Amino acid sequence: MVRLPPTVALMSSSTIPRTTPAEARRPLLTKALALRFVTVIGASASFFLLLSVVPLYATASSGGGGDAAGLATSALMLATVVGDVLAAPRLVVRYGHRGVLAGGLVLLGAPALVLTASGSLAWIVVICLVRGLGFAFTIVAGAALTVSLIPPERRGEGLALAGVVSGVPSLVALPLGVWLAGHVGFTPVCVAAAVVALTSLIAVPGLPGREPRSERPIGVIAGLRTAALARPTLVFGTTALGAGIVVTFLPLAVPSRLTGLVAVALFVQPAASTAARWFAGRYGDRRGAAGLVVPGLLASTAGMLVTAETRNPVTVIAGVALFGIGFGVAQNATLTLMYARVGPSGYGAVSALWNFAYDAGMGVGAAGFGVLAGRTGYPWAFVLTAALMTVALVPAWRDLRADGAAR
Repeated sequence: MVRLPPTVALMSSSTIPRTTPAEARRPLLTKALALRFVTVIGASASFFLLLSVVPLYATASSGGGGDAAGLATSALMLATVVGDVLAAPRLVVRYGHRGVLAGGLVLLGAPALVLTASGSLAWIVVICLVRGLGFAFTIVAGAALTVSLIPPERRGEGLALAGVVSGVPSLVALPLGVWLAGHVGFTPVCVAAAVVALTSLIAVPGLPGREPRSERPIGVIAGLRTAALARPTLVFGTTALGAGIVVTFLPLAVPSRLTGLVAVALFVQPAASTAARWFAGRYGDRRGAAGLVVPGLLASTAGMLVTAETRNPVTVIAGVALFGIGFGVAQNATLTLMYARVGPSGYGAVSALWNFAYDAGMGVGAAGFGVLAGRTGYPWAFVLTAALMTVALVPAWRDLRADGAAR
């Protein structure tokens, strides 16, 4: 087993439980997990309805072009990152999963009602900051709660099911939001995003308030200092760069004569990601998730490269599909590995780190790509992003070798 800091007691991924035939027949969906999925759907639908719409609104109302679009997404993800690392883990310890999850749903939904009250970029950024903080609360408190409700021997499949439940709303809401904004305006989309988040609050009272622990919770900083957690965090964060770019800039990068292509592409990408997460979860429970990280990274990188030909409908669809497959595999594989390497006292830290990688990657991708595209154009910006993503092969290979040595 790899030597680790004394403050972080991790388990080798060789201890990941494998599913036996008898265990595979046990139902995953308990009442508590079903209620948790109600909140997953509410948060995910609210978030993704506006994810591509807000950059479009910022561009249209402020006249800021790609910089305004990038700033809107970056503000959302910056607040989410701050909430992931600094606020949510501490609040969960103090108030429990249920209280933090409820607060997150309110902060995610209520501000959407007033987003279109002003078209100034400053107002849009403020709303994005509040919603980002709310989203952080829902994902950090919710993810730790979710894994505690899944049998350990079926963790990969359970997380894949959770991924499907969160992926289906994104699959529908991401293109639907863009379509609705173009046909009925921005305000109805914002109201819909608020309603789905706030309505899901009805499921919160039926959820466990706190996860019982016999050990002191692992801190986020301690987790970052541990290579067994830091490596998959870095790899997944790199793939998330592409996710932030696709949802923010694909509507702007595709020529206006192909606007219908954007809605199709924004459907294909999360659909491919959701299917890939399910495959990765099933495969990981039987053969281990460690071997999926590098293929997931390579597929997502290749997808970004193919998408660079933004004037060709075939390459755009093929590119986002390939990226979605790689991203979905990387999502499930890295999260499963990280949870398998800690005990219950580390679930909160893993949730915070993984979501930090997701949100920071999306935010950095959106901000950096906007600046880069302004100087190189969109096609070359996609190519350079793909080149940058290959750097993550170094920690990915090291993690695979360390995992093999620990077996």
